[in-house]
Amino acid sequence: MTTVEALYRYGTPPTEQVARALARARDVYGIRRLALDTSAHTLRVEFDATRLNPAAVAKLLLNAGLDVIEELPLIPPPAPDSEPAPAP
Repeated sequence: MTTVEALYRYGTPPTEQVARALARARDVYGIRRLALDTSAHTLRVEFDATRLNPAAVAKLLLNAGLDVIEELPLIPPPAPDSEPAPAP
């Protein structure tokens, strides 16, 4: 088993019906964990990459009714330097 995490941003907060559908999505073979962050409007999904891929996970979330906007990188890009590097 190869465990992978994917991070998805959603638009509309999940309703109770969507939350129930997401809970049932955990029963899908290969989904290991779902972690909803309501303040950041993100859902982190841990899944088995030998069974699923990020596109299949996104489709599963969309079918559950979650308003998925995009997949986000797990490692944020580096902050730009505030001062330019000195010339050699």
